[in-house]
Amino acid sequence: MSPASTIRTTATTITTIYTLALPIFGITPTANLKYLFAYLPSLLGYGVLIFDKWAWRWPLIHRITGHPWVGGTWRAVLTPAAESRIPAGGNRGPITSYLAIEQTYWTLHATLRTAESMSRSTNATMVKTEGSETVELRFLYENTPRTEHQRRSPRHAGACQLSVTGRIPRSIAGSYFTSRFTAGDMDLSLLSRSTDYGTFAEAQTADQGDAASN
Repeated sequence: MSPASTIRTTATTITTIYTLALPIFGITPTANLKYLFAYLPSLLGYGVLIFDKWAWRWPLIHRITGHPWVGGTWRAVLTPAAESRIPAGGNRGPITSYLAIEQTYWTLHATLRTAESMSRSTNATMVKTEGSETVELRFLYENTPRTEHQRRSPRHAGACQLSVTGRIPRSIAGSYFTSRFTAGDMDLSLLSRSTDYGTFAEAQTADQGDAASN
């Protein structure tokens, strides 16, 4: 569990216990108007939770925070650089993949699925530059190939950097590199705000269905 998730869970738990304990000690809003102030910590605690999970992207609040909403599933096309050390039989691209980004205001987590492997972020940050509309998303990740491909393509680590422009982007571009001495470009387009696709095949089916409907 990330530090932000731990803090959020702890704060929610303490706030809930505090709220439930107040009536036990005879402190209720109906008993005396002044007791309403005893509930302020509870309101603030739940307010922080609601803001982190949902409220930050509500239109008016989102305009004030300017925090990019990148949560969802993205179609990601990977184009390996010519000098990448891709083993014999490896895919030299372009490689279609699907990037699922789980986002709250304070947390990010990314899962990239290809037909051959899955990568999960071990660290994710959003870096804002003062005075600029562009935000950098930076992920460190660990890649685990499917068993049938591990002899040719062993587990490895990597990193990617994506440039995001605007509060509600529909496309993103960036680059990646890996500990296997491969690197390349990434071009992403938003497929869905859902992150419920558990496999590459599920995301691909949704993608093809979306293309057919358009």
